[in-house]
Amino acid sequence: MPAGFDNLLGVHEQALNLQAQRTRLLGGNLANADTPGYKARDIDFKAALANAAENNFAGGPLRLTRVAHIQPEGYLAGAEIMYRIPMQSSLDGNSVETQVEMAKFTENAMRYLTSLRIINGRLNKLISAYRGE
Repeated sequence: MPAGFDNLLGVHEQALNLQAQRTRLLGGNLANADTPGYKARDIDFKAALANAAENNFAGGPLRLTRVAHIQPEGYLAGAEIMYRIPMQSSLDGNSVETQVEMAKFTENAMRYLTSLRIINGRLNKLISAYRGE
């Protein structure tokens, strides 16, 4: 990508990558709400985004230079995956609280849409400038 294009998108490119991966993580929590012993997982989005912006991390997996290399478990786009502490423990050891997970999932979806709208607005301005409108 040209350097100017990176400046145009800003941190929103990394935010979209993190939010998409967090959506999969939260969706997995919801899918396993009835699985005995399953522990709900999440990331600290603010810390992950700060880390991504600082390191200019694109959000993809680590680059493998040899077949024997193993991707690290417990990391999502440079952010440590943490276990959520439930407000009320369950008898079967499952820590997924459906209401909490749905709230986090919805909040993440709204942030994803906001980032998309910001990027869309910036790209539309660029297209308008290119066309001379």
